Amino acid sequence: MSDSRIVDRETLLERRAAIKLAGGLVVGAGLARTGAARDKPVSRALPFEEYSRHDALGLAELVRNKAVKPEELLEAAIARAEAVNGEINAIVIKCYDRARDAIKGGLPDGPFKGVPFLVKDLGFSMAGVKSTAGSRLFKDVVAGHDDTIVKRYRQAGLVLLGRTHSPELGIPPVTESVLYGITRNPWSRDRTAGGSSGGTAAAVAAGVVPMGSASDGGGSIRIPASCCGLFGLKPTRARVPCGPEIFELFEGLAVMHAVTRSVRDSAALLDATAGPELGDAYWAPSPRRAFLNEVGVPPKKLRVGVTLEVLPGASVDEACQRAVQDAADLCESLGHHVEVVTEEFQAHFSMQELFDAVITMAKTAIASTVEAAPEMVGHEVRRGDVEPVTWRFIEEGRSYTGVDVSLARTIVHRSSRQMAEFQRRYDVILTPTLAKRPVRHGELSLDHHADFLDRFVAFTPFTGLANWTGQPAMSVPVHWSDDELPVGAQFLGRFGDEATLFRLAAQLEQAQPWAERRPPVRFPDGRLE
Repeated sequence: MSDSRIVDRETLLERRAAIKLAGGLVVGAGLARTGAARDKPVSRALPFEEYSRHDALGLAELVRNKAVKPEELLEAAIARAEAVNGEINAIVIKCYDRARDAIKGGLPDGPFKGVPFLVKDLGFSMAGVKSTAGSRLFKDVVAGHDDTIVKRYRQAGLVLLGRTHSPELGIPPVTESVLYGITRNPWSRDRTAGGSSGGTAAAVAAGVVPMGSASDGGGSIRIPASCCGLFGLKPTRARVPCGPEIFELFEGLAVMHAVTRSVRDSAALLDATAGPELGDAYWAPSPRRAFLNEVGVPPKKLRVGVTLEVLPGASVDEACQRAVQDAADLCESLGHHVEVVTEEFQAHFSMQELFDAVITMAKTAIASTVEAAPEMVGHEVRRGDVEPVTWRFIEEGRSYTGVDVSLARTIVHRSSRQMAEFQRRYDVILTPTLAKRPVRHGELSLDHHADFLDRFVAFTPFTGLANWTGQPAMSVPVHWSDDELPVGAQFLGRFGDEATLFRLAAQLEQAQPWAERRPPVRFPDGRLE
């Protein structure tokens, strides 16, 4: 790789003196307010700056040391949510009173006891709370139970204060829906926060919570992590269970985890949620030790393979190329071996065959989801219940036979073995996370009938591969463009080997910290944080 210089980070503005929310915050009258009258922030809370200075484990340590109460953390999070959500539209279902009641009822003594947390409104069912999947079709559906992962969140001591925006059924790589509108990127309001976990990523980037839940069927953790300047790790297939009602998400292409500010939060949360559920048909290989214990352990000298071309013909803009160059240079400076593997990679895979198989599986999964809808919504699904591209995918998904789906799954599972064989020589594969900087709103909406997939692939040609092969992958915020938009670099690990990714990510985080790099969020009292 070349010796191009790592981008210098601008010196951050000195933080102003902490202002107690009780005396200093006036929530603007123009902000969107929903929910019952009780769902308003009360006076007791941490100062804005003090709350947002800590990651999730740091906040939990304050609670453990009795330096702060869970109630105070919750009210700080609610106050920040009320201050910024009208502008970024990240939180679409508020659970403030449920969160307060959970604290009053006593929190489990888990690793995140008392830490505020947001839950994506796609899957992640919460008993008694709406579960809309970002669709008008499901706008009145209320979950009757907690999903397994939500139970594990609660057991970890997390305080669940709301649900975040997801596009309809998680289809596009942006977060826009007819039901809830557009989620805006805190770094630039006219740009996407990514998708489909864009609501969570926008809220984390804006400092409402230090981490939040996300899922990933084609990049939906890594895409918004890149767009919002966060760390996003997609675990190995079946690392985290998605029961109790279903076993596989999106025909096994999708997994659940989170977007976070810090690497250690991601590792600790995966420790709290990973592991098979009783009756699971298969699960990911067990880690040798806790993922959190990998953070801070120097990785061995890694062999890093780099490619700027996964799907043939993809065009990668300069900022995204620069992110890979920065990541490669940083890896070399840390003693790792870096080499370009594009020709070898392309010779190893039949990417068009694999892509076609994945499209068959994805459209079938969308159609299957909607086939189960009448029992939940009380009527047959009509064209007007969903957005235009969603309806087209439903119709196409219904046209596939069982044989078509079986053959597609065979091709996808074959790719897992092909990738495992390819990675005998490489510990990690480095690519751009995205081929473009965060796109403007409307460019990837579900109104685009004929060219939606072309637009989708042009934006995200790199992230889907890890879903198809089942291996873990992460987006690391290593670069900001000239116009101050975050741009991530993606690392793909070997199947079952999140440990190496966490070790490498922590090493990169220490060498080139990103947590203090914050978007220009302006609060109603005029302060810019």
